[in-house]
Amino acid sequence: MPTPARVPARVLTVAGSDSGGGAGIQADLKTMLAFGVHGMSVLTAVTAQNSLGVQGAWELPVEAVRAQYRSVVDDIGVQAVKTGMLSSAELVAAVAELLAGTDAPVVVDPVGVSKHGDPLLAASALDVVRNELLPAATVATPNLDEVTQLTGVKVEDETGMRRAAGAVLEFGPRWALIKGGHLRGDAVDLLTDGAEEHWLRAPRHNNRHTHGTGCTLASAVAAGLGNGQDVVAAVVAAKEFVTGAIRDGFPLGGGIGPVDHAWRFR
Repeated sequence: MPTPARVPARVLTVAGSDSGGGAGIQADLKTMLAFGVHGMSVLTAVTAQNSLGVQGAWELPVEAVRAQYRSVVDDIGVQAVKTGMLSSAELVAAVAELLAGTDAPVVVDPVGVSKHGDPLLAASALDVVRNELLPAATVATPNLDEVTQLTGVKVEDETGMRRAAGAVLEFGPRWALIKGGHLRGDAVDLLTDGAEEHWLRAPRHNNRHTHGTGCTLASAVAAGLGNGQDVVAAVVAAKEFVTGAIRDGFPLGGGIGPVDHAWRFR
C-alpha cells in the first residue's frame, strides 16, 4: 500500500493583498512556503500598490471576511493564525471575535502604515485593536511607529523598547515582540512576556529594499508556532529568516523593492 502523504502544518493569514507582491498576503504565503507549512488566506482588503507606495485600497465586506475564515477553519483547520492589515474598526472587531473562538496560537501584526508611510488602519480602529485584537494575541509584533500609535510611547533607544513592550503587554498579548529596526546601529528586537526578556540582534544590511519585512517576520513566527515550536524558538528562527531576506532584497520598479523570501533557495 502507498505510504500516506504527510500533511504539513496549516497556517492562516488574515490580511490585505499587495498587488506588487512584496508585502501583505503575498509575502505571508511566500514566507509560509519557505518554512514548509501550508499557507491559507483570508483576504481583508485589496490594494493598488507598487514600489512607490499605495495608490488605492478597497476593504472587503465583513461578511466576506467571516465567510472566508469559517470556510477554511471549519473544514481544513489551523495550527496558527497571523493577522495583518485589517483597516477598519468593524473588520478588527470581526476578526478578534473569530480568533477568540479558534484554538490556535495567534500572531498579531498591528499594521498601521505601509513602508512608504501610507495609512492602512483607520484612527477609529485603534481602540478596537487595543481592547479586542491584542488580547487575542499569542505574540504581538509592532514596529516603533505602531508602538507610538497604539501606546503613545516614543522609542528612541533600547531602554525605550523595554518601556514600549510593557505598554503593549498591558493590552493583553502573551508576548510582545518590539521591532527596533528604525533605530540606529544593529537591527535589534525585544521579545518579552513581562517576566523574561530576549534581545535579538543582527547586523544592519546596507539595503534599502525592505518592503514586506513586518509581514514576513510575523508570518515566519506563525509558521514556527504552527510547526510546534515555542514562542522563543519561533521568533529566533523568524529573525534569522528575515535578516537573510533583507540582505538579499532586490530592486523592483522605481522605489523600494521587496525582501527576498526565496533567499535560502537561490
